[in-house]
Amino acid sequence: QVQLVESGGGLVQAGGSLRLSCAASRGTFSNYYMGWFRRAPGKEREFVSVISHGGGSTLYADSVKGRFTISRDNAKNIVYLQMNSLKAEDTGNYYCAARAGVYWSEYERDFGSWGQGTQVTVSS
Repeated sequence: QVQLVESGGGLVQAGGSLRLSCAASRGTFSNYYMGWFRRAPGKEREFVSVISHGGGSTLYADSVKGRFTISRDNAKNIVYLQMNSLKAEDTGNYYCAARAGVYWSEYERDFGSWGQGTQVTVSS
């Protein structure tokens, strides 16, 4: 089963940018759909974005569309989340997740491997 480790979180002012990374090991990275989810303080974890095996297809939550970009480098076994124009409501713990399968999903229950998360705090 693939193992995932996120990095790149931190404190940033509203309007700023961060790039999150998620490094995968133990598994064939290109076999997995890769997703990002987040949990804001006091809220349920929610979908942010997902990318297909080869990176040709992506999906975003409406709340981040146009501001966040997901990408992957299958040669390095890394998935990225570029976050621009950050808002206070983007604050939360961001999780990388992997899904094996023939179709993609935006639902937590469909992702079998998860990282520990990286904290993003946006000050207003």
